[in-house]
Amino acid sequence: MRMRGLGNRTVLYQQCAASCLGLYNNDFLAVDILHEKGPITAGQLSKLTGLTTGSVTALIDRLENNGYVRRQNDPNDRRKVIIVPLYEQKEEVSSTYLPLHTAMVKLASSYTDEELELISTFLGKASEVLEEQIQYLHSNARSKFSP
Repeated sequence: MRMRGLGNRTVLYQQCAASCLGLYNNDFLAVDILHEKGPITAGQLSKLTGLTTGSVTALIDRLENNGYVRRQNDPNDRRKVIIVPLYEQKEEVSSTYLPLHTAMVKLASSYTDEELELISTFLGKASEVLEEQIQYLHSNARSKFSP
């Protein structure tokens, strides 16, 4: 239940942060994915967000217009475009996250190095489990609704 509660609070925090930045929730989710993954193709972003390629194109247009990303031609495949994150340079992003970062650093300082290593390992493995479950749900949903 604590993991579920943490997940719910994370989603709520993301929604609040998106709202503070004047972004749609899916746009902000894409920004966070790009922060984690680095430059990726629009197709990869579509798979990671679960959005259609058309929706991702519109999302990228909005993010590009607001200075959060730029498009770059893929040097290996002229048909592909790589989405390059730029939001790290935006003051409003860093100022939105600074209070959370400060609070989390304070929380982390109350643990030993060994405890932090254990927590970090657990969070990494929990992320892998969640990723597997996302894929499971996507494939299960497709098979339920396919003719």
